[in-house]
Amino acid sequence: MSIHTVSALQVVNYLKSPKKSDLRLSQIIDARSPNEYSLDRLPGAVNWPVLYDDQRELVGTMYKQINSFEAQKKGAGLVAANIAKHIEEKVLELPRTWQPLIYCWRGGKRSGSLATVLGAIGFRVHLVEGGYKAFRTAVLEDIPRSVGALNFQVICGPTGSGKTLLLTKLKEQGAQTLDLEQLAAHRSSVLGKLPDTQQPSQKAFETALWHELSQLDQNKWVFVESESRKIGNLNIPESLIHKMRASACIDLQMPTPERVKLLLDEYSFFVKDKELFASRLNALHALLGKEVLQRWQGWIDTDQIPKVVEELLSLHYDPAYKGSISRNFEKFKTALPAEIHTYNTKEFDSLASNLIKNFV
Repeated sequence: MSIHTVSALQVVNYLKSPKKSDLRLSQIIDARSPNEYSLDRLPGAVNWPVLYDDQRELVGTMYKQINSFEAQKKGAGLVAANIAKHIEEKVLELPRTWQPLIYCWRGGKRSGSLATVLGAIGFRVHLVEGGYKAFRTAVLEDIPRSVGALNFQVICGPTGSGKTLLLTKLKEQGAQTLDLEQLAAHRSSVLGKLPDTQQPSQKAFETALWHELSQLDQNKWVFVESESRKIGNLNIPESLIHKMRASACIDLQMPTPERVKLLLDEYSFFVKDKELFASRLNALHALLGKEVLQRWQGWIDTDQIPKVVEELLSLHYDPAYKGSISRNFEKFKTALPAEIHTYNTKEFDSLASNLIKNFV
């Protein structure tokens, strides 16, 4: 039998830089239930449940209502059947050189059972000491270290000025970028929730963010969009938000009519679904009042959505931005000015190119 225990720190270092690690892994296997796996997992892990969600519930109920002995007998039978199925479906064609890394919640019975069987077959198996829980702790400890080693250029600008588009163009041209809104699956505003898209869990967001941070070159600038502390329902780690707010800034500006065009383009689903648009705007009732919301509803009903967007900028987004940007980003007063005259990709391409030249 060939089972080797590895620490969460070893796993973290492997995921940050596989070629520099002493681990030589073929696959990362999450032995937890599908629900646990869906909430968060090690980057690149596949799910081989040793107990499925309904089975975990059944065994847990037996443990509480009958006794631990009966529960463990039932659980052992289910575990054995599930592992046998995984062997039949996933393992029979694998070569002897295949080396899995296996974990469960705490590195106990579930991952241990799977590791025991695979090790008995003759595979070199790695078992994460402390399981996902230890990995999660290591990730949270590593995020501030990764953040502290990086240098950011924060793209500031009012809503609709094209910050996300500029970030995309910078990445396309080879610059290092950190797209927090993409990681959070949200556009970070009252209208930011994307239709038919669920945000990840806070844990999954932090794991994805950590992995993204760990892949960045500390010797090169990282471009990131200015954000508040929350993106939708997700919190940006304190270490990152503090570092961003103390970093150099770029002040991106675009004329209001062009910003309206950009927003109508980026949020085209609101043009198609007027009821959805109106329901999202209702969140501003307490701030702007009944009269404004009624006026906007009338414009939506008569297909005058550009008027709604323009007034949404002037009454809500722009005042909020002006009140917060200088207060939260300490170097905004000395920000590098960046201007887009018309909403077209060529101007954003050109600006991205100039910024890259400026910060090489």
